[in-house]
Amino acid sequence: MRTLIAEDDPISRRVLEATLRRWGYDVTVTEDGTEAWAAVQEPDVPHLLILDWMMPGMDGPELCERIRGRADGDVFYILLLTAKTQREDIVRGLEAGADDYVTKPFHHEELRARVATGQRIVELQTKLADRIVKLEAAMTEVQQLSGLLPICAYCKRIREGDSYWQAVESYIADRSTAQFSHSVCPECYERVVKPQLDEL
Repeated sequence: MRTLIAEDDPISRRVLEATLRRWGYDVTVTEDGTEAWAAVQEPDVPHLLILDWMMPGMDGPELCERIRGRADGDVFYILLLTAKTQREDIVRGLEAGADDYVTKPFHHEELRARVATGQRIVELQTKLADRIVKLEAAMTEVQQLSGLLPICAYCKRIREGDSYWQAVESYIADRSTAQFSHSVCPECYERVVKPQLDEL
C-alpha cells in the first residue's frame, strides 16, 4: 500500500522510511506539512498518512484538519507521530482528524501494528466506496424503469431505441434482478382461455 510520510527531522524521516519500506510499503516522503499538503492534492495520492505533529509551516493537527476538509470524498487514514503524551494533546490531535497516534520515539512493533490497522481500514473503506458506486449505478438502472415506456398496443413489446422491439420480460430482466412467473388473470381466462376450452 502507498504511504505518505511527513517528517521534518531528517534522521527520523530516514528511519521511518527505511522501516516502512522493509515492511513492504510504497513510501512517499515529504519534509514538512506544506509539502505533505501539496502531495495530498495529487491525483494518485497515498491513502495511509503518517504525519509528525511538530513541523514548520503546517503542523500535524492543522494538516489533519485541511485533509478532512477536502470535499472530494477520498479515503485517508491518518496516524500522528508525537512526543506529546498529555491527554489533552492526544484529544486535540484526534479531534483535528487523526485516526490514531504513536508516541515518539516509536516502538517498531507498535508502529507496525498500528500501520497494519490503518491499511486494513483503508482497504475496507475503499471496498465500501466501490460498492456504493455500484449500488448507485444499479439504482440508476432501476429508475430507468419509472419513465414512460413505448409499448406496442397489440403485442405488448417495448421499443428500445428507434427500431428494436423486445418482450417486456426481457426489457425488465436486462435492467433489474426481477424474475417472472406466468399465469392467467381472471379476465383473460374468461375472454380467451375459457372459450378455447369450450371449443375442445
